Amino acid sequence: MKKWLIVLAGVLMSFTLAACGSKSVATTNGGKITESAYYSSLKSTSSGKQVLQTMILNKVLQKQYGSKVKDSKVNSDFNKYKKQYGSSFNAVLQQNGMTASQLKDSIRSNLLLQEAVKDNIKITDAQLKDQFKSYQPKVTVNQILVSKKSTAETVIKDLKAGKSFSSLAKKYSTDSATKNKGGRISPFDNTNTSLDTNFKTAAFKLKNGEYTKTPVKTQYGYQVIQMVNHPAKGTYKDHESTLKDQIVSKKMSDSNTLHSVVSKVLKKGKVTIQDKDLQNVLSDYLSSSSSSKK
Repeated sequence: MKKWLIVLAGVLMSFTLAACGSKSVATTNGGKITESAYYSSLKSTSSGKQVLQTMILNKVLQKQYGSKVKDSKVNSDFNKYKKQYGSSFNAVLQQNGMTASQLKDSIRSNLLLQEAVKDNIKITDAQLKDQFKSYQPKVTVNQILVSKKSTAETVIKDLKAGKSFSSLAKKYSTDSATKNKGGRISPFDNTNTSLDTNFKTAAFKLKNGEYTKTPVKTQYGYQVIQMVNHPAKGTYKDHESTLKDQIVSKKMSDSNTLHSVVSKVLKKGKVTIQDKDLQNVLSDYLSSSSSSKK
């Protein structure tokens, strides 16, 4: 299935397929290109049809779920990306052909679609229990990153001798962002995708106050991890809301689920296509007989 939304990492296309007439889009010594000519040419292309699909979907999503997507949430997610890329944020936007405003629009579209998925799927106790198997509450750790295994072994030896993790982080860690903070990194749970898998696996095994007794090999080098706060996991009922959110996030990557949800949203939106040449632009979705919750 063609993706309806290029979520965050892709190019957000911003063509407008309305209010076209005889006004010139461009002029040349060989003649002018009018809005109507441009529109006629654009609507016959797959990219032009995709833009119209996205514009329609965004309209109906906003109508049905706009009240559930607050500006504060959009801004919060936007600031997370800004913080993640730091000084290279603007360069990353340019590389993806986006402006800050377009990124916010893309974030909002993604959140609207997420609300639609949440509203149109049925989550069973069996699914919650299955998700709970891999669930980990957010933990807080300190870490020391070094390039050599022997250096990591020296750090562990010094820890066993009673030296503080904070002092060893300042002395040995090559992570400039955390070495002067005792190696502290932001809290993370099982859904984190920025940390190395080996790092997360090793961290989740630690109890409060414990540190890894052998170097942890990651894509960045060798790391020594100290657990600061590892909350009790409890039962799946204790984390039902979080588990549902994690299941919804997984469903956002499932093409069959998205197709079903989009079909329901569009049918509820009572979409009518006036241009006879574009009347089949939503046929893959509006002709679907799938209307039951998955």
